[in-house]
Amino acid sequence: MVAFGKKLKQLQVQEWQGYYINYKLMKKKVKQYVQQIEASAENREYILKDFSRVLDKQIEKTVLFLLEQEGQLASRLSSLGEQHDALIQQADTMRIPEMQEAYRDVGRDLLKLLYFVELNAIGLRKILKKFDKRFGYKFTNYYVKTRANHPYSQLRQVLKHVDPIIESINAAVDRLTNSTDFLQYLGKHALIPEEELPSPSDDNVDERYHFMSLLLNLANTFLYMVNTYIIVPTADSYSLSLGAAATVCGAVIGSMAVAQVFSSVYFSAWSNKSYMKPLVFSSVVLLVGNTLYALAYDLNSIYILLIGRLFCGLGSARAINRRYITDCVPLNMRMKASAGFVSASALGMACGPALASLLQTKFKIFKVTFNEDTLPGWVMAFAWLVYLFWLWMSFEEPSQDEKVNSVQQETNSGLGTGGLQNGVSQPLLSSSVEKQQDEDEDEDEDISEEASEESCKPVTSIMSAYKLLTPSVKVQLFIYFMLKYAMEVLLAESSVITAYYFIWSSSNVAIFLACLGLTVLPVNVIVGSYLTNMFEERQVLLASEVMVFVGIVLSFHLIIPYSVPQYVCSALLTFVAAEVLEGVNLSLLSRVMSSRLSRGTYNGGLLSTEAGTLARVVADGTITLAGYWGMSKLLNATLLPSLLICICSIIATCFTYNSLY
Repeated sequence: MVAFGKKLKQLQVQEWQGYYINYKLMKKKVKQYVQQIEASAENREYILKDFSRVLDKQIEKTVLFLLEQEGQLASRLSSLGEQHDALIQQADTMRIPEMQEAYRDVGRDLLKLLYFVELNAIGLRKILKKFDKRFGYKFTNYYVKTRANHPYSQLRQVLKHVDPIIESINAAVDRLTNSTDFLQYLGKHALIPEEELPSPSDDNVDERYHFMSLLLNLANTFLYMVNTYIIVPTADSYSLSLGAAATVCGAVIGSMAVAQVFSSVYFSAWSNKSYMKPLVFSSVVLLVGNTLYALAYDLNSIYILLIGRLFCGLGSARAINRRYITDCVPLNMRMKASAGFVSASALGMACGPALASLLQTKFKIFKVTFNEDTLPGWVMAFAWLVYLFWLWMSFEEPSQDEKVNSVQQETNSGLGTGGLQNGVSQPLLSSSVEKQQDEDEDEDEDISEEASEESCKPVTSIMSAYKLLTPSVKVQLFIYFMLKYAMEVLLAESSVITAYYFIWSSSNVAIFLACLGLTVLPVNVIVGSYLTNMFEERQVLLASEVMVFVGIVLSFHLIIPYSVPQYVCSALLTFVAAEVLEGVNLSLLSRVMSSRLSRGTYNGGLLSTEAGTLARVVADGTITLAGYWGMSKLLNATLLPSLLICICSIIATCFTYNSLY
C-alpha cells in the first residue's frame, strides 16, 4: 500500500507544489514534540501552542493561494461573460466552440483547485490524528472548533463549499466538507466502505458491472426483510392454535435470529469464493423453511413451526448482500447501491406487516389449510421460488479479476502508471537521493500510521477482529445492541400486548406495524439531509439515546387503565428515535473502526449484524420467559431490561464522547 505522504506528493499539481501544506515538516515536528515530552512533561503546554502556530502558518499559506486562485477564476469568468454577451449581439456562431472550450478550461481549473483544497484538508486531518495518537490528547477537537468556528477563520476557507459547475465538482465538494446528504447517509447506514482519498480519475473509473445481478442482490435483501416481519402480527395466534402460550411468539420470531447468528458467519466466509452459490442456497433454504412454517398448522406441531423459522434464519444472506456491493460495484456507483440496500431493507420491513394484513382469509386445497396464520409462509415460499428461478437465469457470477479490480480502484485510485486526468498528476521525484529519502520517510510513516500492507489486510479470525475493537467501537456496537433490543421488544410483543390491553385483531396489529415501518425512510431523509448537517453526529447520537430512554419510560404500564394513545405515542417515539440512532450509530461506527475491518470474512458489517442479531435473540427470549409470569406483567417485565441497557449505553457514550469525531 502506498503511504499517505508519498500519495500526497504524487497527487500534487506540479506548479503548485510550494502552496501545499508541508506534511513532512509537520511530521518532523510531531517527532520532536515526542522527544521533548519524554525529556520533560512540563513542555506539554508549550508544545500545544507551538503546534497550533505551525498549523496556522501552513493553513495561512494554503488559504492565501486559494483566494488568489479564486480571484483569477472569477476574473476569467467575468471576462468570458462579457465575451459571451458580445458574441450574442454579433451573432457570431463561428466562435461558439471556442467559447465552450474556454468555459471547459475554467471548469477544469476549478476542479483542479478543489482537489488542491481537498488534499490539504485530508493532510491536516491526518497530521492532527497523528498528533492525538502520539500524545493521547484530543487536540483535534480543540483546534478545529477554535479555528473553524471563528468568523474570520482561515481554516473555514479550506472547509467551505465552492459553487459547483459540473457533477464531478459536486462530488468533490461533498467529500471535502463531509456533508451528509440523504444518499451518503444511507450509504453509511449500510456500513459499506467508501474511498477516503479520491482523485480526478475517479470519474473515469471502469463502470462495468452487471446491473441485473445488483438488482437481484437488492431483491434478496427486500424479500428477507419481508420474510422476517410478515409473521409478527399473527405469531401469537399461530402459537395458540398449536396449543402453546401466546408469548411463545417470542421464540417463534426469535428462532430466525438464532439461526442468523451462525448463518452470517458462514455466508460471509462463502462470499470469498462465490456469490451465486450462496444466494441459491439461501433461496432454497428459505423456500423449505417457509413451507415447513405453513405446514405446521395441519401437522399441529409447534416444533415444525420453530424448525421452519430456524431454516429461514439459516437462509439469511445479508452478509452476501453487503459484500457484493463492497466488492463488485464500482466506486462511483457504490453509494447509490448502498442507499438501495438500506431502502430495500426499510421497504421490506414496512411491506411485511402490510402484506400480512391482506391475508385475512381461510380456505382449504387438498386438505391443506390456508388462513391468516399459514398464508404468510405460503406466500413467502412462492416468492422465494420465483426469486430462485430469476436468480438462476439472470445472475452473473463476477470473476475474481473483476473483484480484484474493484478493490484496487480504492487503493490505487489516482495512482497509475500514467498521469492523472486534467493535469492534476505530479511526476515521480527526479533525484534518486530524494527518492531514497522519501522511501525511508514513507517506511517510517507506514509504521507510525499502521499503513503497511500487513496492517491493511482483512482479519482472518474472530480473535484478530476482537483485538481491533477499540473502546469507541465496542461502545458503538453496544449501542447497536441496545437499539435492536428495544426495537425487537416493541415489534415482537406488539400482537400480544395489543390483544391483551386493547383487543386488537391481527389486521389492526399489521397496519400499526406497517405504519411504523413506513416512518423509516422519511426519518432517514430528515436526519441525513438536515440534522447531521446542523449538528455533530455524536450530538445526534446522544440525543437519540435520550429519546429512546424517554420512549421506553413512557411505555411502562404505571397508569390504569393503559390507553391506546399512550401505547401508540410511546411506541412511535421509541421506534423513530431508535431509527435515528441506528443511522448515526452505524455512520460513527464506520469512522471509528479499523480499516482492516472494512473487508474480509470478519468485517464491520458482519460484527454489527451479529450484535443486532444477538440483541433480537435475547429480546425474543426475554418475551418468552416473561410470559410465564402472566400477561399482566409481560409489558413491564420486558421493558425493564430495555431501560437498564439504554441507561448503560448513555453512560458508555458519555465516557467515549470525545473520541467520536
